Amino acid sequence: MAESNGATGLHRGRPGPDIRTRNASQGLMTDAGSTSSDRILIADDNQQNRELLEAYLADEGHDILMATDGVETIDMAVAEQPDLILLDIMMPKLSGYEVCQQLKQDERTRDIPVLMVTALKEMGDIERAVSAGADDFLTKPVHRIELKTRVRSLLRVRHLTNERDRLLAYLAEVEQPPASRQSGTPQSGTP
Repeated sequence: MAESNGATGLHRGRPGPDIRTRNASQGLMTDAGSTSSDRILIADDNQQNRELLEAYLADEGHDILMATDGVETIDMAVAEQPDLILLDIMMPKLSGYEVCQQLKQDERTRDIPVLMVTALKEMGDIERAVSAGADDFLTKPVHRIELKTRVRSLLRVRHLTNERDRLLAYLAEVEQPPASRQSGTPQSGTP
């Protein structure tokens, strides 16, 4: 596992500033038909919490990205388009609630599943997270099996959503009249 000094923007194979590799294994296939290219953004201001979540997911082969505050989380979500976001509620600059709400209102990030991970346990906190658009909710201390199960489930939903969108785009293209599909190329039999 790569060293960690609390730096942010950690992930594998993507160019840019402040970026390092984080991936325990490569080329794995999951039961959802995805590869190790699944990217998970872990957003938590506490380095130990980030490292624990990363360790729990290490043998799954995901690319791990990390953010330490709400603003950085939004910036990374827009730029990197992760497949899943693990989001702490109590963060500096913007709370997890605010981050989730902004992500779900932005068409570039609204379909990224958000799993809220927090020490808050009151029903009002859960209701507020759901109202902000969270797709699921885990309370700390996080149990490894519960985290892995929910991550796997949310990634499966993400992949199915992506596949649905690809199929709908294909169907829309196929249903267009032949002249509009060729967009300016001469049709057969015309000079």
